[in-house]
Amino acid sequence: MEFVLTLCLILIVTKLAGHAAARLGQPSVLGKLISGIIVGPAVLGWVQDADWIHIFSEIGVLLLMFIAGLETDLKQLKENWKTAVAVALGGILMPLFGGYAAALAFGLSQSHALFLGLLLSATSVSITVQSLKEMDRLKSREGSAILGAAVIDDVVVVLLLAFMLSFLGAGSGGDSLLWITGKKLIFFGVSIAAAWLLVPLVMKLFGRLKVTETAITAGLIVCFGFSYFAEMMGVAGIIGAFIAGIAVAVTPSKHKVEARIEPIAYALFVPVFFVSIGLKVSFEGVLEQLGIIVVLSIVAILTKWIGGGLGAKLTGFSLKSSSAIGAGMVSRGEVALILAATGLASSLLDEAYFTAVVIVVMITTLVTPPLLKATFPRGEDRERQPQTESNKSKQTDH
Repeated sequence: MEFVLTLCLILIVTKLAGHAAARLGQPSVLGKLISGIIVGPAVLGWVQDADWIHIFSEIGVLLLMFIAGLETDLKQLKENWKTAVAVALGGILMPLFGGYAAALAFGLSQSHALFLGLLLSATSVSITVQSLKEMDRLKSREGSAILGAAVIDDVVVVLLLAFMLSFLGAGSGGDSLLWITGKKLIFFGVSIAAAWLLVPLVMKLFGRLKVTETAITAGLIVCFGFSYFAEMMGVAGIIGAFIAGIAVAVTPSKHKVEARIEPIAYALFVPVFFVSIGLKVSFEGVLEQLGIIVVLSIVAILTKWIGGGLGAKLTGFSLKSSSAIGAGMVSRGEVALILAATGLASSLLDEAYFTAVVIVVMITTLVTPPLLKATFPRGEDRERQPQTESNKSKQTDH
């Protein structure tokens, strides 16, 4: 029962740290992330990483992205698809070349430098989603562009990783690049078909059952089912959860599922997810690698921010909105940590630099909430944003 005591501690410190951050004018998620570093092995050592924490955090991030899907305005997402593509490509190419150049400057080999650039190209918007929810901006045009870009970013980076593992990784005699690409196409094809045909049927059938909480149960089945299928096909589980949320959002059960799932997620699983990120921080050997940590952190933040922002600006967003969209793509989160572990196993990431990479990923994750708060347009700025033709026609109709 020791894990119960640890769970109590996690829930207490995340809520108090979140409150403290909010009182200081920052998103509460920033305090929750820092609380994981403080109670974890890096500082106090009160909470150690464990299997149950990993499981709870996995559920937490899936629920977080499922809720993001539930709250996504699908029509707005379609209207901003050009921006999503431009933001994703800008947010991949600039960090890829920037990370590659920085790694070469520190004497890393060509293959290690390429992998480090790829790692910096990854994006995890789970922290961004929470920050945007707190700011009540998740359903904004900027929020839709960020979410769309994150999906594209994930697919492109995974394909590039597959390519790199096929040609540069140690023992890379696994799936061919053609099959890896095919699996991604199969995933999106099956997921879109299931979201359109199967999910409404599942929600309807469960609604007829004479038991309690059928809507939330059906929603969770859809969420976890899509996530598992995504992982099985080589796509991040959070993308499956996000698509599942969109699928449920177009059914009559949307509001019922949303009202039931948020208390479960934010009361228990999401706090553990935030703490689990902080538990991965270690300050051992930091002084010896301080130079590369500082340089990579600056490169990671600026290239993603500028690259993503440039993509948004080129597709018609204002400078303020473009800056906010770029800021929303900065966090590397669990996606980059997964890539780091993969690179370590395939000898594409030198073990000596693993701790430095983890710290860089953590820094990008920690700076994202305050960066979003500082750059996101206020109400008066949003009114001056460029609008799509459909939005203009709506205003004309009114």
